[in-house]
Amino acid sequence: MPVTIYHNPRCTKSRQTLALLEERGIKPTVIEYLALPPTETELRHLLKLLKITPRELLRTKEEEYKQAKLDRPDISDTDIIRAMIRHPRLIERPIVVSGNKAALGRPPENVLKIL
Repeated sequence: MPVTIYHNPRCTKSRQTLALLEERGIKPTVIEYLALPPTETELRHLLKLLKITPRELLRTKEEEYKQAKLDRPDISDTDIIRAMIRHPRLIERPIVVSGNKAALGRPPENVLKIL
């Protein structure tokens, strides 16, 4: 089954997750999502596979989070998704997809349950 990782090579957890996959003989498709952000449709699909809300996928310590005032409870899921597309640093990483399942690699071993 093909495996895809939404990867940030500057992120320790992302590098550890990629290494964990490779140690198990898995050669995933690597998407460097900062250079190639997901579309709204792709992001909604990832959220569905992860079974989480857009807010749960947000990186809240990024400057873009504060600038966009995404901590406000009245912000819609659509607005959060659009903010993540405009500023992909807001997307928690890494995300690993295997078939119709996905997992966040935090901790990296978390992805083993979908393989």
